[in-house]
Amino acid sequence: MRALTRTLVSAVTAVGITAGSLAGASAALAAPASTTVPAVTSEAVIPLAVVNLGLSTTQAKYAQCWLRANWGYTGTIDGQLGTNSWKAFQRNLKAHWGYTGAIDGIVGSGTIQALQRLLKASWGYTGTIDGVAGSGTQAAFKRFANACSGWC
Repeated sequence: MRALTRTLVSAVTAVGITAGSLAGASAALAAPASTTVPAVTSEAVIPLAVVNLGLSTTQAKYAQCWLRANWGYTGTIDGQLGTNSWKAFQRNLKAHWGYTGAIDGIVGSGTIQALQRLLKASWGYTGTIDGVAGSGTQAAFKRFANACSGWC
């Protein structure tokens, strides 16, 4: 997922740099088509601020209420699962579902694998523990979030 995000961010950044460079040039000064665009490195990639994994805003609010009640989430109940929401989730996943990574709020494959273990145990996930948040993972995550409505 990070590789796809990096690729997408790199492509969008390169297009933006090219468009911005040409936008200010007059027709006579525009760079020729063969001009090389500066390379964008992985260091320029910033993790996505919000990763709802298919949850609606309402469902994400339910999950945040559960995280606030049980896992030290202190942020706004806004339906946007950002870094602080995922840090709280990672605390749960580390305590109960085999997450071994840093509590950093980054939704990588380790976070997804631990989430899949949680979802497989009680929320109808039947897929493999592969760290990919596909349709089965997202459907089970929605069931989990809907069950969290009682915490709001």
